[in-house]
Amino acid sequence: MKLCSFLHDGVPSYGLVTDAGIVDLGKRFAEPTLRDFLAAGDLGRAAALAGEPADYAFDAVTHAPVIPNPDKIICVGLNYHAHIEETGREETPNPVLFARYAGSQIGHGAPLIKPLESDQFDYEGELAVIIGKEGRRISEADALDYVAGYSCYNDASVRDWQKHTHQFMPGKTFADTGAFGPWMVTADEIPDPTALHLQTRLNGQVVQDTGVNLLVTSIPRLIAYCSTILPLLPGDVIVSGTPGGVGARRNPQLWMKEGDVCEVEISGIGVLSNPIKAEV
Repeated sequence: MKLCSFLHDGVPSYGLVTDAGIVDLGKRFAEPTLRDFLAAGDLGRAAALAGEPADYAFDAVTHAPVIPNPDKIICVGLNYHAHIEETGREETPNPVLFARYAGSQIGHGAPLIKPLESDQFDYEGELAVIIGKEGRRISEADALDYVAGYSCYNDASVRDWQKHTHQFMPGKTFADTGAFGPWMVTADEIPDPTALHLQTRLNGQVVQDTGVNLLVTSIPRLIAYCSTILPLLPGDVIVSGTPGGVGARRNPQLWMKEGDVCEVEISGIGVLSNPIKAEV
């Protein structure tokens, strides 16, 4: 089952994605957002509407981030061996974590904004893990039971600002730089996330290509580790890390610029596509 968030005629809602389009769940159920719908714990209500006529064609809405209003977005750095090697860093015994803010996110089809302050605008295709129920100190053995679904994420980075200090945050949460979508696929359809394959393309050129099985810290361990720090809540997002091939580590370096199109495709989920626009 695919679930998405969107705006139609400027009104925010969320829906079930079918072959025919989007069934508007926001006008059928009391929960105002997809985050609230996940928290209610009964996704079967959406599945029961799979045969309903679509309210909107998929291209007739403005796509919002899958979860527009998460309590937290926890991003993971240096979580593929190839990316660790290209950065010249060493593998750490525990995951490298940093935060991204909800206000920095955009949806499928919206432009990623290269800020005025930098020309070092880099792509980072990643698998996003969306939490479905609250949990604290979750065991690795039980961790996947807390996952509502998975999506594509482009954790686009402003590299020179990222390097201002040892803290990643300045380069990781510029306005309109975190693309999230086009939808989430519920966890029942992806029982083993390590079987997924991730590919990032810039103007059709493959720039990142990896199996999710090559993560240094697995999805279950990420959930266990993060939930030890504070409770994970429905709608929380763990952005699990980018593979090797980032533009900053190429020779010559490859930066996203006005007019480019960046795509993140994950098998079994779909394609997140965003044009690049320079801020003026």
